[in-house]
Amino acid sequence: MHTMTVRHITSLSQVPQAPQVSQAIDDGSGRTLMKGRQTKATIVNAALGLACQIGLEGLSIGALAEVTGMSKSGVFAHFGSREELQISVIREYHDQFESEVFYPALSCARGLPHLQSLFDNWMQRTTTEIDSGCIYISGAVEFDDRPGSVRDALASSVNTWQNALQRSVAQAQDEKHLTATADPLQVAFEIHGLILALHYEARFLRNPGAADRARKGFSEIVARNQA
Repeated sequence: MHTMTVRHITSLSQVPQAPQVSQAIDDGSGRTLMKGRQTKATIVNAALGLACQIGLEGLSIGALAEVTGMSKSGVFAHFGSREELQISVIREYHDQFESEVFYPALSCARGLPHLQSLFDNWMQRTTTEIDSGCIYISGAVEFDDRPGSVRDALASSVNTWQNALQRSVAQAQDEKHLTATADPLQVAFEIHGLILALHYEARFLRNPGAADRARKGFSEIVARNQA
């Protein structure tokens, strides 16, 4: 795995600027609605990039207005509150996660090939996030003890992915690739633990062998539970 460096954001001037967007003007046609959706999508993408650098808690209407070149009222009109902005970012991150990790694995055969693909895709995404950070991990640190709609949205996204991972393990059992005595929750827990350890080892400790250890760990989990 190649060495990556973390960019510490100390001011908004260091955050990559998003293309400037403008509010839609009602011309009496459906183009207004479409442009409004495109503008909101642009804002959410900019917010996601910002959140990856400074965290969900660092997001604000004012900060996003500065990054996008919009007015605060223009950004506020698309979300209504800072909380809704944060939830929109979580949803966008989850959509991208599914597109890169979950959906590509659907083309693989059921059972162990599918589970292997999920892990490989997850590893690939994780290695690209060593520099930018993972919303699931940083968000958990920020909101683990803060009840509310943002925490609920974040937990729901993580649980959705965890459930998909557990189903993949169960399917591998159905296909006789893993033993019937294997516990899908335990196997998924251990796989998730590898990813968390990879983030800590590679992002914080700068251990260049972290990715190889994570892959070895997955192979050992499979070997221990193989039929």
